[in-house]
Amino acid sequence: MATTKVQRIGIWVIAAFMAVGTIGSFAIIVLANNNTQKDQARFNELYSKYQTEQSAYQAKVDAQTKELSDKYFSTFSPYLSNVASFDASSVKELGKQDLVEGTGDAITSESSFSAYYIGWNPSGKMFDSSFSDAKDSLKAPLPVTPGGVIKGWTQGVDGMKVGGIRELTIPADLAYGKTGSGADIPADTPLKFVVMIIPAPEAIAQPAMSSELITLYTRLYGK
Repeated sequence: MATTKVQRIGIWVIAAFMAVGTIGSFAIIVLANNNTQKDQARFNELYSKYQTEQSAYQAKVDAQTKELSDKYFSTFSPYLSNVASFDASSVKELGKQDLVEGTGDAITSESSFSAYYIGWNPSGKMFDSSFSDAKDSLKAPLPVTPGGVIKGWTQGVDGMKVGGIRELTIPADLAYGKTGSGADIPADTPLKFVVMIIPAPEAIAQPAMSSELITLYTRLYGK
């Protein structure tokens, strides 16, 4: 049956709308892909910059660590020989023995400071220290803030002066108590430490991710 002029116009209109819809959908897809490509390119640019900044930061940290190790290793390393077994049952209270008197500012329980250390248990096992695995250099000094260490440290270094070295004998209740800390420090284990307090090294600011980089990462990777 032949179509009327009105029907033919209606068919053309519908076809035109369908064509426009298809083209519009395609345009949206192309635009979205273009935006994603632009976001990815910008993300790669910012992330590359961030990696460069991180590498520069780590290089400064490594250089500072080596400089401090070269300065203090010969002074601190002889105290590795202090590590030896001891009678756990004899440790009833906190013991302090100054090995080197410091000449700098005095430390209190409210002080923040930097320190090298050696820690061992009654069997003579050194469970942690500031020495590298090869024992031929020192790691970065430990930054200590009030409340950030066991009570035996807080009370044990009280009165020390910067530059000083002290051996601490710490009863279990001032160490890790009934909880313990890993296989080398079971519950109710007294500990010994040699602690050297050094002048705080220059702070090195760590670069942070920009808000734009974080936004792009979230947009691209959904995390």
